[in-house]
Amino acid sequence: MADDSSESAVAAATVNPVPPSAAGSEPLAETDSGHRTGPAGQVPATLVPEAGWHFLHLFYQVDRARLSALAPPQREQGLDELRRVLGANLPGAPEQLQCFAVPGHKADFGIVMAGPDLRGLHDVQMAIQASSLGPALRPTSSFYSITEVSEYVPDTQEYGRILREREGLDPASGMYAAKVAAYAERLGPMNQQRLYPEFPNWPCLCFYPMSKLRTADQNWYLLPFRARAELMAQHGRSGMKFAGRVLQVITASTGLDNWEWGVTLWARNPSYLKDIVYTMRFDESSAKYALFGDFFFGYILPPDELLETIRL
Repeated sequence: MADDSSESAVAAATVNPVPPSAAGSEPLAETDSGHRTGPAGQVPATLVPEAGWHFLHLFYQVDRARLSALAPPQREQGLDELRRVLGANLPGAPEQLQCFAVPGHKADFGIVMAGPDLRGLHDVQMAIQASSLGPALRPTSSFYSITEVSEYVPDTQEYGRILREREGLDPASGMYAAKVAAYAERLGPMNQQRLYPEFPNWPCLCFYPMSKLRTADQNWYLLPFRARAELMAQHGRSGMKFAGRVLQVITASTGLDNWEWGVTLWARNPSYLKDIVYTMRFDESSAKYALFGDFFFGYILPPDELLETIRL
């Protein structure tokens, strides 16, 4: 999978555009809220994305030796603290938070969370590490990113061009008008979910980071935009076959983490995760241009059940 262009993918929209900040501007004043403002028309300096949410994936392994060394009161206090954290009961808690058990050696459990308040997400991380059980919880991996609407998601005008050129529809026909109208009606909710996703109440998920290749003979970024858009459209059509079984959120991490995107997939059954990743690897955008990091699979649990499952 790659950066999201699928109509079936989870995703996106209300955007508050602001003009780019002018270079060499005068110093900004800081307000009580922590935002910094300047002359009229200048972009405020803030940690809140102009559009979309912060996304943070955290993975931990239990250090059994350190856990066994904790006194029973400290261990019980730590469990209470983790229940509050994982139950999103902290001030400024993320809009969305799920915890999950991770089979295998990469981690014992993971957390995925999203929201407009970066400090709120970071507070969850810090509260876990500063808890009474924190010394026994070793971070094994993390990934920070921001939700986005991919540049390859066509607007209604581009969608009309696709209908004319790819499907040969007459722009004067009723079918053309109906398809454009139906797409325009879907586009807003799809983009809303891309930017401000609601995590599904499904049993399992997987996460992996990815980038596009930039080698001499396989450089994604040297392809013309139209060619890249067509490859992503093919990729999206493969993903649409799993609508209702798999839900995806593609988040952007270029300049923020070591990879360019993070892919989070929720599924109604673990086999669907295997099937969709296998199917979409045959698409040229993946087979020729994609580079993948480690895959993390987990099954989602409420906090109490998670803590019992990982034997804390």
